[in-house]
Amino acid sequence: MQLTCDFCYHMCSLEEDQKGVCGIRTNQNGQLVTLGYGELVASAIDPIEKKPFYHFYPGSTTLSVALFGCNYRCKFCQNYHISQGERVGGKRVSPEQLAHTLKGSGTPILSYTYSEPIVWLDYVEACAKEVKRGGGYNCMITNGSFSKSSLERILPYIDAFNIDLKGDDQFYREYCKGRIQPVLDSIETISQRGDKVLEVTTLLIEGVHTAEHLKEMAQQLVERKVRVWHLSRFFPHYQMGTYRQTSEGYLLELLEVASQFEIPYIYAGNSNLREWERTRCPACNTTIVTSHNHPLRAKEEIKTNLDGNHCRQCGHLIYGAFQLD
Repeated sequence: MQLTCDFCYHMCSLEEDQKGVCGIRTNQNGQLVTLGYGELVASAIDPIEKKPFYHFYPGSTTLSVALFGCNYRCKFCQNYHISQGERVGGKRVSPEQLAHTLKGSGTPILSYTYSEPIVWLDYVEACAKEVKRGGGYNCMITNGSFSKSSLERILPYIDAFNIDLKGDDQFYREYCKGRIQPVLDSIETISQRGDKVLEVTTLLIEGVHTAEHLKEMAQQLVERKVRVWHLSRFFPHYQMGTYRQTSEGYLLELLEVASQFEIPYIYAGNSNLREWERTRCPACNTTIVTSHNHPLRAKEEIKTNLDGNHCRQCGHLIYGAFQLD
C-alpha cells in the first residue's frame, strides 16, 4: 500500500520499504515511520544567540538536540555529517526523557536544530508537547519547507522559529535541490499568527548572492511582515570547500542594502561588525540589547534597556520575548 508523508513540501508517496527524499521517512508494514526515531545524534547547551535568536530571551541558554536527516542537499551544509548521506544513529531518548533532561539542564528552552527537524517532526511534536506540559519553551531552527498540514499541526507547540531564507528560487534549485515558495509560505503563515517569535537567517556567499538578490529577498520579507533578519558570512565547507569566505566588507555592503527596507531589526552573523550585533529601538535608536556576540559574552554581560517589552527611553514596543517567567 502506498502512503504519503506530509512532513515537508515534497509530499513523498512511498511504497513498502521505500524511503523519502530525506532518507529517514519510510513505509514499514503499511505505516509511516521515522528511522532512528528518538536517536539523538547531537545534544548541547548553547547560548540562545547561537541559533540565532536575538529576540527570544537574549542572554539565556537552550538545550539543543538533533536527530539525523534533511530534505535538502545544500552544497554548503555546515552539519552534513548528521544530515546528508547514510543515516547515523545515536542514543535513543524518549520525549518524556528529553523533557526530564530539560528540567535539570538549567534552561527551560528546548531547541530542535543542527540537522532538519521537519523530517523528524513526529519526534519534535511529541517532545514539544511534553515540554509545554512542564512549562517550558520550544524553538525550531529550520529550512521552513513544511507542508501546509504539518506546519498547522506543529504551530501550537513551538514558541519561536528561525527559518533560513537561502536565496532566490534559482539558488534553491542549484545549491539546495529545493524550492523557495514553500519557505515563503511557511514564513507568511508563522508571521500571520502573531503569537510566535519569527527570525529569518540568510547565509551570504560572496559572488553568488548579489545586491539585487538581496533586494528581492528583502521585499519578500517586508511583504510577509518579517521583523528580524540575520545576514551571515559564508565560510567554505562541505562541497563548497574551495570557495572563498565572504568578506566583512561585502557583508557590510549587503547589510546597508537590507537596511533600506522596512525590516526593523537587521543583524550581522559570523562577523566582527559589532555595531550590527546590537538591538536598537526602531523609534528612537536607543540601544536595547548591548551585545548578542555569544562567543564573548556571559549572561551577566547582557544589558537591556527595557521595561517589559518596551523601550525604556521612548516606550516603543520592541518585537520579541525578553523576560523568562
